[in-house]
Amino acid sequence: MAHGHSHGGGCSCGAERADAPERGLEYGLFRKIDLDKLECLNEKSEGSGKSVFRAWEEREDRTRFVESDDDEELLFNIPFTGNVKLKGIILIGEDSDAHPAEMRLFKNIPHMSFDDVGREADQVFSLNIDVTGELEYPTKIARFSNVSHLSIHISKNFGAENTKIQYIGLRGEWTEAHRHEVTICNYESAASPADHKVSQITPQTHFIS
Repeated sequence: MAHGHSHGGGCSCGAERADAPERGLEYGLFRKIDLDKLECLNEKSEGSGKSVFRAWEEREDRTRFVESDDDEELLFNIPFTGNVKLKGIILIGEDSDAHPAEMRLFKNIPHMSFDDVGREADQVFSLNIDVTGELEYPTKIARFSNVSHLSIHISKNFGAENTKIQYIGLRGEWTEAHRHEVTICNYESAASPADHKVSQITPQTHFIS
């Protein structure tokens, strides 16, 4: 069943047309996902949730998709290899009732489960049917400026028993996570013999770790 790009009173979901020529470069954040640790809950085929995060040029590959199992919900837990400023999301589904109708975003809550989705989301989108990737859902950048982990909850579709997604694209900026401060701090908390004038150091000396 075909659906128009409105919910009766015009599109109030904040979607924008994503037809800029540099779209492929902008939607390169999939390379910064730690795919080995990405989780998709309620996927019918194990590992299929990872397949929807891929290059922009492969967005219309209909052979790769994720379908929900027990009901219409899907939950993606997406860890990044650094810190991300998330600016926009594109979601491609089928031209049917199996297309997601609502997308809820949560930041920096690793290993979310369906028990956690009752909390207030950082942003919620009402989705339109999009089979080519022409619509972008812009995020509140101030709220998503320092994201190390993103959870995407697909809470409902347009009425089908199961939800089907072909592609999810993430647009934004990536910066390397700085973890060396912790190492330096731990190192400096251990006393260095060179910093102290001592006449003898016994082998039994224990440094604070």
